[in-house]
Amino acid sequence: MRQFLTIATNAFMELIRQPVFLLLMTASVLFEIFLAVPYYFALGDDTKLVTTSALAVMLLSGLFGAVLSASSSLAREIRTGTALAVLSKPVGRRQFFLAKYAGLAAALLVLSYVNLVGLLLASWMAFDAYGKTNVPALAIFCGGVVVAYILAGFSNFFLRRTFVSDAVLTLMATVTLSAFLIFRFLRQMQSLGVEASVDWRLVPAGILILFALWILAALALACSTRLDTIPTLAICSAFFLAGLMSDYFFGVRAEAGKWWASTLYTVVPNWQLFWLADALDMGKSTFHWGYVAKAFAYVVAYAGAALAVGIALFEERELS
Repeated sequence: MRQFLTIATNAFMELIRQPVFLLLMTASVLFEIFLAVPYYFALGDDTKLVTTSALAVMLLSGLFGAVLSASSSLAREIRTGTALAVLSKPVGRRQFFLAKYAGLAAALLVLSYVNLVGLLLASWMAFDAYGKTNVPALAIFCGGVVVAYILAGFSNFFLRRTFVSDAVLTLMATVTLSAFLIFRFLRQMQSLGVEASVDWRLVPAGILILFALWILAALALACSTRLDTIPTLAICSAFFLAGLMSDYFFGVRAEAGKWWASTLYTVVPNWQLFWLADALDMGKSTFHWGYVAKAFAYVVAYAGAALAVGIALFEERELS
């Protein structure tokens, strides 16, 4: 267990030291906040439009983060010989592979948390045609991002610490603090004079997106045992697009009794199970943790199967 935790921790720290990880995190959360800035004139659906768009940003940024992190965590180490050096110690390939996935899952958790805070804030800042942009909230949040970079630069210059990893961890803290200050001390008046409130139904929606990213991470890590970054991205993108349309392509035919459709409907992950934007748009209450628990069981089963395939591929991979 100690070896597993050490490899997982090192994998997590190695991933958050990647400049692309920091760039992806910063760009995605700032873009989520930017979605709440312009006027949409969406006939009363401005908040729904902002919320749906921010959820899509969270999902797509996590898709790229999962693929790039998986390739950086495993494929690059196989190519450079780092994996062979680690496995020359008393560490099994299965333990090494699962520890890499644990570190990758933790890194995606950090990315999703920052994006979830941005999602909650974007939905809080959204306004209709009679409102206006909440400039103080925008200034506080952007100031928090700038402070995170300044503190990371300070630790890098004076303490000789790694800039990127410190910026990622500090950004988590400053984004959380900025959101707390905005929710606690600022008020945004809507067109009817109603104080804005946080839509906490977005929390389980964000958690479900994290579950989807964990499945993508398992698929990407399995592909990374044999493929490089671009082929892995292509395969994961194909799984992503096929999963979005699996109900249309395979679900109907599976109900009609077609065995091939039933097989593909089982193999291809159904991302619609993790997408609650439509239910939120229709005003349905989705704050049911029982559904989240069922989705987590689905994630455990599917990610476990993907990791089992990845372990089998990794066991047969020649590392020398």
